[in-house]
Amino acid sequence: MQFVVSFDLCGLKEYWLYLDRRLLCRLEDVYRSTVLKLRTSLYRYYVIHTIQVTSYRDAKTQEFFQKQASELQSQVEWRDWFILPFIPAPEQNPAFSPYFSRQWADTFLVSLHNFLSVLFQCMHILHFDAEVQKTTSLTEENERLCQLLFALQMESRDQREVDEMVHHRLPIYVQNMDRLGDTDLDLVLSQRPVGTATTPSRNFFSTFLPQGRRTPGKLPLFAGGSSPIQASVGRKDPPGGQVRGAFPSMINTSLLCVMLLVIARTVLSSMSSCCLQIPERRAETGEVEPLAETSGEPPELCSYGAAEGGGLSTEQPFIKLSQEEYGEHHSSIMHCRVDCSGRRVASLDVDGVIKVWSFNPIMQTKATIMSKSPLLSLEWATKPDRLLLLGSGVGTVRLYDTDAKKNLYEMNIDETHPRILSLACSPSGSSFVCSAAAVSRSGSVDSAAQLPIPVSGQLLLWDTKTVKQQLQFSLEPEPVAINCTAFNHNGNLLVTGAADGVIRLFDMQRYESAMSWRAHDGEVYSVEFSYDENTVFSIGEDGKFIQWNIHRCGVKQSEQVLPQDATGPFMLSGYSGYKQVQVPRGRLFAFDSEGQHVLTCSSSGGLIYRLTNGEPALESMLPLGGHKAPVVTVDWCSAVDCGTCLTASMDGKIKLSTLLAQSC
Repeated sequence: MQFVVSFDLCGLKEYWLYLDRRLLCRLEDVYRSTVLKLRTSLYRYYVIHTIQVTSYRDAKTQEFFQKQASELQSQVEWRDWFILPFIPAPEQNPAFSPYFSRQWADTFLVSLHNFLSVLFQCMHILHFDAEVQKTTSLTEENERLCQLLFALQMESRDQREVDEMVHHRLPIYVQNMDRLGDTDLDLVLSQRPVGTATTPSRNFFSTFLPQGRRTPGKLPLFAGGSSPIQASVGRKDPPGGQVRGAFPSMINTSLLCVMLLVIARTVLSSMSSCCLQIPERRAETGEVEPLAETSGEPPELCSYGAAEGGGLSTEQPFIKLSQEEYGEHHSSIMHCRVDCSGRRVASLDVDGVIKVWSFNPIMQTKATIMSKSPLLSLEWATKPDRLLLLGSGVGTVRLYDTDAKKNLYEMNIDETHPRILSLACSPSGSSFVCSAAAVSRSGSVDSAAQLPIPVSGQLLLWDTKTVKQQLQFSLEPEPVAINCTAFNHNGNLLVTGAADGVIRLFDMQRYESAMSWRAHDGEVYSVEFSYDENTVFSIGEDGKFIQWNIHRCGVKQSEQVLPQDATGPFMLSGYSGYKQVQVPRGRLFAFDSEGQHVLTCSSSGGLIYRLTNGEPALESMLPLGGHKAPVVTVDWCSAVDCGTCLTASMDGKIKLSTLLAQSC
């Protein structure tokens, strides 16, 4: 009120704009009309005050209308107020007399005070101390569990690999030594030729070691990563005395087995270090040792230690804890989306069957929706999150209650543009954006034929509470079909990708286009905001994954060419020349909770990339796998350090992969 009393119109406007920018713009859409009424009453209160103060009546009143003429002359509620400075006694005029009463002024001031008081009290206050402690405890718990998991994995892997190496690299007669009798052992050993250069002092261990030149303190190098026992078996020595001449034939079989295993374990455990030291010694002495003949296996043993030392924790940002399958669909999936709470999933196939199911704690179908008309799109409502929007191919959008398992109502969008290609609900209110397209090409998802001229379309804003259309967006240069839509976190911005390859960014506070640019050669299939919302990502018909700066129209920040199985059209072949082709309909990529990794489609499962600032723009990190048919749509739901990746394929299978984020 200080600005009103001092007749500071500029200060009054700036303070109201400050409140609008900091508080009022964050309110839901239902309060927007209340805010506009309060602003109108505030300006009227200022005008009435200038008239009531006789000394400033003419000057301040005319100053107000001169400065606010451009803003107020188009508003219906101010049309009669421009004659106010020219009325001799406005307080006696029936149209203006209520505003000069004490009752109106007191009512306005109380209303404004109550509104701002409730607004300040309802604003969420961040509890920094509690959040920091909670985050710290969760981080420590996550690190402890990761270390425990890594320790168990390394211990299990080391033991398993050692056992496999010992078992698979020993000759057959050593593996089955405990089942051989003395006679069988003598028979096997008698069939293996060994060298005759044996001395009486050499014990029977020397018959299992290579017969090449030996240097004291030096272990020979074995090609192909084979063990010393394999080298001795594979080498053909000159015929001579038999091995049974080197040690008594009456030796106990079980004792021999134990001693052989001890030798194998000892040699194998020391081989990784010896393999690295021997080449250096050979280079110094100039010696060249003959290599034993092997069975042609690759050199795994010497490289194993180096590969093991790299560690997975520094390379892999996620650990795939589990992967489950939802198999209730019997045809190709078009859409698969998790709701805002992360508790339920809605999936739509090409037969028009929708499944609503949960996965925590167990995978369970909650509802099945059958539709006579073809369905092309779906979207979860934000408030309340139990509602599901279903777009059809006959120009209607249905609102379905997943808890009550019934249709609430059906909205007729447009008869001339019957195909509802995309739906997006505003995070800040009850409105949703609907993309409707004409039928100028085959509406079947099994056909990838496209016309060179983009089809006509409309972009509409609807309200789920009033069930009425609020407005129609202007699409320049001509009406075109919008394939994909996405809001930012507060619903103030809307990004769309169209069939003409143009990305359009809309200001949802002014309901007008903020910018547009040519993004792809061909259609734009999928578009999303980045984590910081300073850029948008898109995938187009040209197979490119591009990051765009929304502060500089049409400027690329990065670009990556993706394989066809990540961008579509998707193809599935079968017997007798059967081929199914599906044009992309659902989301083709999804980000994790921090926006550092992206999940894309592939021919055998989801593929996780890390976003980089250089070239290439994407770095492959983790293939999820699990699919036998091409993946056509993905979604990623994150909570703290655990995330759930959904990948849906053309055979109707949906894989749910649970990931654990590793702390760096």
